[in-house]
Amino acid sequence: MATVLGIDIGGSGIKGAPVDVERGELVDERFRLPTPDPAKPEPMAETVAEIARHFNWEGPIGVGFPSVIRGGRVYTAANIHKSWIGAEIDQLLTLATHCPTRAINDADAAGMAEMKFGAGKDRMGVVLLVTIGTGIGTSIFTNGVLVPNTEFGHLKIRDKDAETRASDAARQEKDLSWEKWGGRFNEFLMEMERLIWPDLIILGGGVSKQSEKFLPFLSVKAEIIPASFLNLAGIVGAALAAPTV
Repeated sequence: MATVLGIDIGGSGIKGAPVDVERGELVDERFRLPTPDPAKPEPMAETVAEIARHFNWEGPIGVGFPSVIRGGRVYTAANIHKSWIGAEIDQLLTLATHCPTRAINDADAAGMAEMKFGAGKDRMGVVLLVTIGTGIGTSIFTNGVLVPNTEFGHLKIRDKDAETRASDAARQEKDLSWEKWGGRFNEFLMEMERLIWPDLIILGGGVSKQSEKFLPFLSVKAEIIPASFLNLAGIVGAALAAPTV
């Protein structure tokens, strides 16, 4: 059994678990710590290291991170501290954990899990995964191949970032009904459909566990299904992205 530690960094929590990357299954109970506030590089790296220590981990680690990441470097910081921009994240986390570590965009990680083991397995055409949490993350696959670092959660809807209107954080902050929030989220999906015409839309993130409450308010033409891994997709997909040693 090939086991890798997968860690999913979100706006409110950092979650990790060892993953059997051949079966796409957690092999130990998920461990969660709050995301440091402010979410600066050093305290976040230490939190990742604390999760690794919790599992007495000594092997490779994959991390899903809420940013555009290219060549091991952070390029955006919508829901984390701006001091992350330009940081060499792979190097920072490897030094903190004393384990070979690789980070990728968190929505890309979730999409990788769903495409390999979950709701997108063996699906061809254009597949869009949307993670709904503190922000809105997206990943796009064409015939199973990832187009990395898409940031469609920042599309302008009614002159605002889509995620400021339609994320789960926005729903909770404004105490929106499922119907009201579903209408806002549907606006985002309709704009995505106008731009890329997905054949399948997979909904992930924390709110996907309650998809039956808002699916009736979505009217896009594409097939829509909840993620198989629900809120665990980020952990499984992060493990798939870990460096091979």
